[in-house]
Amino acid sequence: MHRAANCARYSSDRQSEASIEDQLRLCRARVAREGWALTRAFSDRALSGASMLRPGLQEMLDGAMAGRFDVLVARGA
Repeated sequence: MHRAANCARYSSDRQSEASIEDQLRLCRARVAREGWALTRAFSDRALSGASMLRPGLQEMLDGAMAGRFDVLVARGA
């Protein structure tokens, strides 16, 4: 069974905070459909995607490098 992580983000000038929960809900549904085990959800709220210096992104990258999950699920634009 794959270990999955979810990732979501919103930019304060383009989306609402509720969009994080919507994105994560869709990602959780995909994880469930595939039969994967959800290990972690990463998110960045009201931070520009133009910067790599986002706490959630950095935690996700650290987790990937440490092998804490096999699959990353994110909702595409």
